[in-house]
Amino acid sequence: MSLKFGTSGLRGLSVDLKGKASAVYATAFARHLLTSGQAKAGDPILVGRDFRDSSPDVSATCIAALKKAGLTPFDCGTVPTPALALYGLSLKAGALMITGSHIPADRNGIKFYRPDGEIDKQDETAIAALAAEIEAEGISDEAATATAEDHSATAAELFYERNIALLPEKALSGLKIGVYQHSTVARDLFVDVLAHYGAEVVPLGRSETFIPVDTEAVSPETLALLKKWSPEHGLDAIVSADGDGDRPLLTDENGVPLRGDLIGLITANFLGAGVVVTPVTSNSGIEGSGSFDVIRTKVGSPFVIAGMAEALAAGKNGVMGFEANGGLLTASAFTLNGRALSPLPTRDSFLPILAVLLLSAEQKKPLSQIAAAYNLPVAAADRLENFAQEKSAALMTHLRASRNNLDAFLAPVGTVKALSDIDGLRVALTDGSTIHFRPSGNAPEMRCYVEAVNQDEAETLLNKGLDLIRNFG
Repeated sequence: MSLKFGTSGLRGLSVDLKGKASAVYATAFARHLLTSGQAKAGDPILVGRDFRDSSPDVSATCIAALKKAGLTPFDCGTVPTPALALYGLSLKAGALMITGSHIPADRNGIKFYRPDGEIDKQDETAIAALAAEIEAEGISDEAATATAEDHSATAAELFYERNIALLPEKALSGLKIGVYQHSTVARDLFVDVLAHYGAEVVPLGRSETFIPVDTEAVSPETLALLKKWSPEHGLDAIVSADGDGDRPLLTDENGVPLRGDLIGLITANFLGAGVVVTPVTSNSGIEGSGSFDVIRTKVGSPFVIAGMAEALAAGKNGVMGFEANGGLLTASAFTLNGRALSPLPTRDSFLPILAVLLLSAEQKKPLSQIAAAYNLPVAAADRLENFAQEKSAALMTHLRASRNNLDAFLAPVGTVKALSDIDGLRVALTDGSTIHFRPSGNAPEMRCYVEAVNQDEAETLLNKGLDLIRNFG
């Protein structure tokens, strides 16, 4: 099967996931839970999905396979991934989210959750090995019409109740906020939660056709819409998320997206975090922007979760994490608005969006001013799509083979000062800028991240970096 685990779950072409493959992996996950003692026969297991055309079919196949494997599936419908995860934690039940997140509509995936939260890399290895065994045994997906009890309203309500307890009553009164609804499963909950806090909400761009929105590399088409809508409706901000609602998109009053790592940083200060765990791709200015310790990891929520677990094991308090895409995770309980906020160690788009909007409301300042006040190095990122994984691997092997190879490759953009190889190659240049090359873990894409002293220099360096990748070989 041409499916593989990447930075967050199993991914591949929709045509490869539908049918037998999804039955195999659902069965493998069920066996993993049962044989490891994390579930027993008859226990509930949750299944949610995004709005991709292929997701209902994959969901139905998984429900049938899980039932056949001895578990009791609950159909949670089209809910945000953090809502599904929260419901699973509340029931101490495993869960599967059928989603390809931000990747194109012809692709899809499955995110797996143990009763205590996201699976880790060891779980991925075990599930993949079981899937190979099950495929060799032969498995049928004929029972894909199996039904399950509908728990969609319960899962959504639990997440709504969590989010309306984060801020003081009517905390966002006076703000006019657009919700770019497109095809994210978070679209209706965003409207409801923001309206609860007293904001004037303007729904925008709802689509019944799936639109992939990458919050870390916002497309020119999406940017054009955001910059058109903001002045057109007199908005203070526009909020949105990726397909499964675990990565935030938040713009300032001009329709310009705030970087995800800035959103995470603001939320860390909002929470009063003691430890922040974040990947190497997050802005290098984070270390000097709060009273917390910073732990850097590889890219992907499993690595952030592992870092948070290590901090908890070391006796640290106030442990949270975020990714460069803005998805925020909490490993400790925090007290907000006089209430305890239980840990949710999976990516969430709601808490960080609310934290940033509250800061704007309290300071009575536009988000562009709030963002500028952090004075972080200007960062930019983009990707080359349909860039064969074999070519990505060849490029990285070439650059790692010798310092001469790296120096020659980067000669058009600058001189190498220092190098980090935590995840991809992150190179500090002698002019103070940074360029980072990293292949996607689960798609034919090559990503480039840069930091520079101003926006023009960052965009110039990013374009040059993408050209270097494009012209390799």
